[in-house]
Amino acid sequence: MKPFKARYGAPPLHLLLVLGSFALTGYAGIRLLDGREPWMVVLWFVGAALLHDLVLLPLYTLTDRAAQIVLGGRHRPAGPRADAGSAPVRWINHVRVPVFLSGLLFLTYFPLILERGGRFTAYTTLPDDVFLGRWLLITAALFGLSALALLIRVFRSRPTRRAPAGGDDLLPGPSAGP
Repeated sequence: MKPFKARYGAPPLHLLLVLGSFALTGYAGIRLLDGREPWMVVLWFVGAALLHDLVLLPLYTLTDRAAQIVLGGRHRPAGPRADAGSAPVRWINHVRVPVFLSGLLFLTYFPLILERGGRFTAYTTLPDDVFLGRWLLITAALFGLSALALLIRVFRSRPTRRAPAGGDDLLPGPSAGP
């Protein structure tokens, strides 16, 4: 086992998982190209890459920078020189994650959310008007869970009160009288 790990650089399970992912990708590619012309798939991938790199990446980078400015700017990183009690809780990530997941869901299901499903609604057997409400509920739940996680982080990062060094003086008990 050790010679394999030394030669390959990872345990055998890693190789098995990589080969399995290649097999799954190959199967998906065969299913994708079944009955379609390959140049249309290549055109779709190139278009998606260009749309992401030239439009979406600058858009969400600008949006993230604007959110950092509006929501409190940049914090200094926590490290060995930072005071443990004064490191602020970074709450920008509690906005980024639900926005990202909600946007990913919208990007995946936008024809159904915008009631332009056409043939897809026949596959789901649901009426067109339920997807927008469900997407909004999922988005609200994502933001709610993120806000709850932020509250827990803020509560845990608060400094705890310590009892005074002579804490026994505050307790009632027999006194040493005259």
